[in-house]
Amino acid sequence: MTMRQVSEVSAFVNRIVALLNTCASRAQLHQIQAQLIINNLHSDSTIASHFITACQSIGLLNSAFLLLTLLPRASVFVCNSLIRAFAHSHIPHTPLAIYFHMHKNSIHPNNYTFPFLFKSLSDFREFKQVQCIYTHVLKLGHLNDIYVQNSLLDVYASCGRMDLCCQLFDEMLQRDVVSWTVLIMGYRNAGKYDDALIVFEQMQYAGVEPNRVTMVNALAACAKFGAIEMGIWIHNILKKNGWELDVVLGTALIEMYVKCGRVEEGLDVFRIMKEKNVFTWNALIKGLASAKGGQEAIWWFHRMEEDGVRADEVTLVAVLSACSHSGLVDMGQQIFSCLSNGKYGFSPNVKHYACMVDLLARSGRIKEAFGFVRYMPFEPTKAMWGSLFASSKSLGELELSEFAVRKLVDLEPHNSAYYIHLSNLYAEMGRWWHVEKVRGIMKDRKLTKDLGCSSVQFEPQEHANF
Repeated sequence: MTMRQVSEVSAFVNRIVALLNTCASRAQLHQIQAQLIINNLHSDSTIASHFITACQSIGLLNSAFLLLTLLPRASVFVCNSLIRAFAHSHIPHTPLAIYFHMHKNSIHPNNYTFPFLFKSLSDFREFKQVQCIYTHVLKLGHLNDIYVQNSLLDVYASCGRMDLCCQLFDEMLQRDVVSWTVLIMGYRNAGKYDDALIVFEQMQYAGVEPNRVTMVNALAACAKFGAIEMGIWIHNILKKNGWELDVVLGTALIEMYVKCGRVEEGLDVFRIMKEKNVFTWNALIKGLASAKGGQEAIWWFHRMEEDGVRADEVTLVAVLSACSHSGLVDMGQQIFSCLSNGKYGFSPNVKHYACMVDLLARSGRIKEAFGFVRYMPFEPTKAMWGSLFASSKSLGELELSEFAVRKLVDLEPHNSAYYIHLSNLYAEMGRWWHVEKVRGIMKDRKLTKDLGCSSVQFEPQEHANF
């Protein structure tokens, strides 16, 4: 090629790149794609990378995947760009398909390939595929790369394999803040809150500076574990280091304080936050409902509406639950009516109905609660029947109690506690023949009288006929 031809090609490439960077429609992208194929420019790594980015922004990643099939031999850079784009778009299996395409066409992956691939497998908890890719990582000698290790830690934690996550962490020669944070997050998500906090302490001793993600996960573990001293210590670190309380970190602090019963401290954090979202308000309202009662939770709910923050489904569950536990029947019915009439932009779900059943049952309006269950658009849940049983029994409505507890038996035929409740109820009613029948069913089903058992895992089985 002459210098002039090289210059013309270069100008054309720059023009294509500029068009891709400003591309805003699918039709335009398809036109550019046609020009790339006609001019044989789709194999250019720079253009391919920009094309993939444009496809991702417009939602046409399938066109980017088609590009891969047209290339006689794609570069590892293009393949990595595709894997990254599909991984960030949470599209299952495609990143793995691209990787297998690389393997089939002898395109050797590098240390940038595996973190994006593991991210995709982490999102969809594909543990068997992780094991397969892990053997490739070992064979290709990328296991000591910290980015590959961190992504592998993450996929182990996401798949619930904290044993492998911890083993890999212990074997790592170098660890950064991401390594520690993934381990803390993994323990927190697994419900091992004490282990999460132990790792957080070890991180401090190791001299690794935590980031915001670390702090949010440590605070969440404090909230679940009731570790108020550790939570206060973390808050003091934030103050000492001058960290700004953004909406995520501030909400985590509020949730930690209110769940540990320190509502005033939670309110202090809420007041100094510059930015708040619906999650922030929900954390505060739920905490107030548990610690201070329904009246204050309702007051803050109205304040939330006045500030123009749109309530979500979680907000309404918290508010209705606050009404239920504080006996605010009229207020609860009014809010539920607004919810049903579309004021909040969504219809009540089964949790909202459960709150209303509990509200009516707790307030002694047991027959109204049973009627509410009969006409609601959901099948009654175990929690609903449990609330109806407890309330009707306390009110001496034994026939309604019997109806509710038999529904619980239908839902969980292996739960011995329900049979015991039913047997005791029949004894209270003087129906001794039914008492013996219930005991016979328990014996046939090998159910023991474990009074400490309130629920078991549901297993399908034929229902009892009384």
